[in-house]
Amino acid sequence: MRLFHLPLSYGQKLFALATLPLILAVAAIAFMVAAQARHLAEREISALENRLIEAKKEELRNYVTQARNGFYYIYGSATPDDQIAKTQVMQILSAMIYGTEGFFFVYDYDGTNLVSPRQTDMINRDWSGLKDSEGTPVVDELIAIARSGAGYHSFLWPKPSTGEEARMVAYVTGFQSWRWAVGTGVFIDDVLATTAAARAEVEARVRRTFLYIGAITLGAVLLVFTSGLFINIRERRLADAKLKRLTQRVFDAQEEERSRVARELHDGISQILVGVRYALDTARRRLAPGNDTAAVPLDKGLGALSTAIQEVRRISRDLRPGVLDDLGLGPALKTLTDDFGARTGIETRFETVPFRNRLDKEAKIALYRIAQEAMTNIERHSGASRVDMDLRGTRGGAVLKIADNGCGINGERGGGLGLRNMQERVEQLGGVLQIRSSPRGTLIQARVPLTHMLPPEGTTPEDKKAEA
Repeated sequence: MRLFHLPLSYGQKLFALATLPLILAVAAIAFMVAAQARHLAEREISALENRLIEAKKEELRNYVTQARNGFYYIYGSATPDDQIAKTQVMQILSAMIYGTEGFFFVYDYDGTNLVSPRQTDMINRDWSGLKDSEGTPVVDELIAIARSGAGYHSFLWPKPSTGEEARMVAYVTGFQSWRWAVGTGVFIDDVLATTAAARAEVEARVRRTFLYIGAITLGAVLLVFTSGLFINIRERRLADAKLKRLTQRVFDAQEEERSRVARELHDGISQILVGVRYALDTARRRLAPGNDTAAVPLDKGLGALSTAIQEVRRISRDLRPGVLDDLGLGPALKTLTDDFGARTGIETRFETVPFRNRLDKEAKIALYRIAQEAMTNIERHSGASRVDMDLRGTRGGAVLKIADNGCGINGERGGGLGLRNMQERVEQLGGVLQIRSSPRGTLIQARVPLTHMLPPEGTTPEDKKAEA
């Protein structure tokens, strides 16, 4: 049997940790409330049912007592075999019907029915051994109660009006001298219907309570989820903002370090090398004419120093081109493409349209570094014979495009450090970097948003507002 484990993120685990105890606690409370509600309701319904049945029993007892008082003068003065008196009493009891279902019945102790005004087909028939559909003895139990004096008996009996069985409670008393069981009964299906309706109402209330608790729980879970989502989004935005600030500080530190190294190369090592070159040149001129043995190594040394000076100046310019700070991004890119073409022999072309708005410092440095990285990649990997660079302003900001006709970017170097640096620099500015590569060449397009465009020189904030 294989078990599948779903990987959960930290946020999902935190949400589950926050909501699961809440759901379990609410479920336990709901079941406890439902159980208590059912228990209390059942106790009250049972008490109500007992009170109603007791009221019915008391009513039956009064009916029998009143009937007995109505013919007691006949029964009290009659002998056990006075058939005339018995006939008079049976006539009186047959006439005593009440309500839609109420009547009096009489059985002798042998089980023969003597009086049944609403079910006359039962008269003069032996019903001993009769049981209802549940197996409860009926006539035999009534006779047994009458023999012992008086009492109640509950059983199922066909209703005279419908013929369908319903629960009846009967009260029976014994006429011992005549060996009669005289009684009456009342159907309690209305009581059972009342209690059943009460139980159904309790169940409906319990279900509504479950629904209310479920709705409250769902609301609480949604509130926790929404709060967690809000906090997660807020924390993520704060983390992104901190990461951007950290990245910007790294870039700023890199540029500051490059500027420092460039100044030291230009102002320190370069000047020392120039001084050495001048000293060697002076020494060569002061050598005695005709001493060629010293002039040859001096010339070689001078040539090497000249090469070293040019290389130091190139490294210094690559680290932090002074033209970028002095003249701007366009001239700096023009110098970069010219030096690239002269050094590599690749045909280069640079075009730009003068900006009305100027780029801020971060945008200029980022676009220059992107161009510098792109030219390095072209030189090392593309095998291109032509490079086109274009810089212009748009309504949305500034766009730098660098295109070559090389072999494109393959999978091995498609995710290299240089491309990642380009992406990070553009994202740091809130811009977009697009790279389209095919075997016929590569196009790199960097877009800088309008937020990194400065107003033209000499424009006041009031003029800027008026133009907007």
